[in-house]
Amino acid sequence: MSQQEEKRPDGEATLRVSAMPRDVNINGDIFGGWVLSQMDSASGIVAGQRAKGRVATVAVDAMKFIRPVKVGNILCVWAWVERVGRTSMAVRIEAWAFRNRRGVYEKVTEAVFTYVAIDEDGKPRPVPAEDEVWPTE
Repeated sequence: MSQQEEKRPDGEATLRVSAMPRDVNINGDIFGGWVLSQMDSASGIVAGQRAKGRVATVAVDAMKFIRPVKVGNILCVWAWVERVGRTSMAVRIEAWAFRNRRGVYEKVTEAVFTYVAIDEDGKPRPVPAEDEVWPTE
């Protein structure tokens, strides 16, 4: 499957942000840490909605940088809950770059982030049943 034929995740991106010149490394590519930060923000939104409250990132698993992000690209991050445990959940993330000049999307990064639901004191708490989750609208 060619780059242009890759299928983006269904639905709307959880986060869309422009890659700016201030975010480049010495090679002229966007820092991997900047991309990681955007992925953490997007997946934190999804995890917080599913947990119906505060969450904390506890692990980043299977992080894979596939292609570089360039200045002027729009980074689009899709995130969805893949697995829920008693107090934790796994959120799968795919980051895609919209290459403005070529008008194509390319997958640039993927990972699984693990979150734990926490209470006001920062202690783990149970993730509520799915029917108790905030509305997504």
